[in-house]
Amino acid sequence: MAQVARDVEAGILEPDCAGAAEMYPESLLRATDSALEAFEEEMRGLVNPSDEEVFRAVERVVLALNTVDRDPVHMGAGFCTEEREQLCSYVDLTLGEYGVDVAALLARKGIVRAGITDVWRDW
Repeated sequence: MAQVARDVEAGILEPDCAGAAEMYPESLLRATDSALEAFEEEMRGLVNPSDEEVFRAVERVVLALNTVDRDPVHMGAGFCTEEREQLCSYVDLTLGEYGVDVAALLARKGIVRAGITDVWRDW
């Protein structure tokens, strides 16, 4: 909190953003970005992936995000409801961007659209 106050005083951080900076420490943001970038990289490397390959990639990103969410280095900060929904949407959209027909994939597995991460998700 002291660092946030110093950043506001120094003009580095706008006063109306101070709450977000405390809620989302840099360590949480960096770790989340790293997990999502690894997921994108994995998806980029898959060519005509099988359902199992797609689900393994989803499992890996979700498990990585579980680790991020509960890491004590973030001083108790983690993913709230809105962020959870955004992360699930991100996974869904990323799959689509890399050519996965998400609706068909989920239909084959009997999973509802919002449930693609549920098997592994703790957040």
